[in-house]
Amino acid sequence: MLRLSELRLPLDHPADALPAAIIRRLGIAPADLLRFDVFKRSYDARKNQSLSFIYIVDIAVRDEAALCARLASDPHLRPTPDMAYHFVAKAPDGFGNRPVVIGFGPCGIFAALVLAQMGFRPIVLERGKAVRERTQDTWGLWRKNNLNPESNVQFGEGGAGTFSDGKLYSQIKDPKHFGRKVLTEFVKAGAPEEILYVSKPHIGTFRLVGMVENMRAEIIELGGEIRFQQRVTDIVIEDGQVRGVKTATGDEIRTDHVVLALGHSARDTFEMLHAKGVFMEAKPFSVGFRIEHPQSLIDKARLGPHAGHPLLGAADYKLVHHASNGRAVYSFCMCPGGTVVAATSEPNRVVTNGMSQYSRNERNANAGIVVGITPDDYPGGPLAGIEFQRQLESRAFTLGGGNYEAPGQLVGDFLQSRPSTKLGSVEPSYKPGVHLGDLSTALPDYAIAAIREAIPAFDRQIRGFNLYDAVLTGVETRTSSPLRITRDETCQSLNVKGLFPAGEGAGYAGGILSAGVDGIRVAEAVALDLVKPA
Repeated sequence: MLRLSELRLPLDHPADALPAAIIRRLGIAPADLLRFDVFKRSYDARKNQSLSFIYIVDIAVRDEAALCARLASDPHLRPTPDMAYHFVAKAPDGFGNRPVVIGFGPCGIFAALVLAQMGFRPIVLERGKAVRERTQDTWGLWRKNNLNPESNVQFGEGGAGTFSDGKLYSQIKDPKHFGRKVLTEFVKAGAPEEILYVSKPHIGTFRLVGMVENMRAEIIELGGEIRFQQRVTDIVIEDGQVRGVKTATGDEIRTDHVVLALGHSARDTFEMLHAKGVFMEAKPFSVGFRIEHPQSLIDKARLGPHAGHPLLGAADYKLVHHASNGRAVYSFCMCPGGTVVAATSEPNRVVTNGMSQYSRNERNANAGIVVGITPDDYPGGPLAGIEFQRQLESRAFTLGGGNYEAPGQLVGDFLQSRPSTKLGSVEPSYKPGVHLGDLSTALPDYAIAAIREAIPAFDRQIRGFNLYDAVLTGVETRTSSPLRITRDETCQSLNVKGLFPAGEGAGYAGGILSAGVDGIRVAEAVALDLVKPA
């Protein structure tokens, strides 16, 4: 097949307009177009007065060689790449040394799924609960101010991505098309087929719950095990080689291959690994606030007269500002038509994150407005970033009133350096609630200064962004892991063989899609190590 790009059609084009456009673009007879599949559909919102859909399609034609020869100079016609997934190994008969996967978020799910599909029958240890029980515990914090430190937004089946916008796009390099494998498995598990072709696919929390359960069922059917409420407390290392893991329940599992798919909030596990001498290093991450606007304001600014079009849905944005103090400020995890959620995993701390359902039909848009920081801002070794996060989260707990409410401030008051005492037209969505006041002490001075400079700059890109009544809620600290468990070219720890750091917690992913891709990459590395000659 051939891949044809840059096909533009009006938003409301009829169904037969696309094949007609393909035929016209290629200069072929209708009978010569044997079939076509939409690979991607996107739109460019930079010129919102004249929006159109932009298609990339895979086509089969009657005489492909002749067409390629005739259109050899067309940069938008190329052979369709092979995006099918090809397994790298198969478990031998009588295979017994089962790999262990720690964590069952997106990375752990795909590491376990691919290992299971290759016949290696992985054992998954997840410290939290199954996704539906976990959801009830999460609502306990949101509705009743009750935190379960082992079952919350961060811990449990599905990982932190379960309570997010369910975004399924990334800017990672993916030469082996692992991302396509991720999307295909999601569709098989119940995701809408449109995630295979829309430019910014998403799922939303409610749909993710059922999908995660279906993927768990496949792993079990293929011989894998999923053990919930199994927090790993120790890694058995002998002569620089993993030999097993121990859990808080007293169990010990002997294995020579352990995938660390921990997620970015497994702080006690990071501390245990550091104490065991596993090599890790501090890395940059970002801190900031959540900002909420009326979704209608964002739609109008981004889509102009096309705001509200059913095929476009709620508009998103991506913003970056380089502040005069040298700090980069950017929007993070933008959730159209969503809510700000309580995302702490430790008592007496407040953390915010964003979440949307598939419909994206809530009143507000929200995004993290965060400032990049580096280990120079929190010197002290690999675990110093965790302590830095904890200090900010504890401060937010105090500023919020000490009951898991989040500290908040109107954007107008924040820019004018005065406390907020009452809400305006924007009702914040964070539960358990927002305690208005002054956010100027919630972050370091350099971060506050950079955000105060960035918001008016963002208003020049999105009219109304500095709306006085827009609400800032603090704090956003779990943007990514504050450390990296560094690995070599075989995806193993630099100093512990058989230990495979993976995903967001190890510093190798950021978001559902990239975490899933890294899970596949590490599963392949584990499989190849398992079948290599002794």
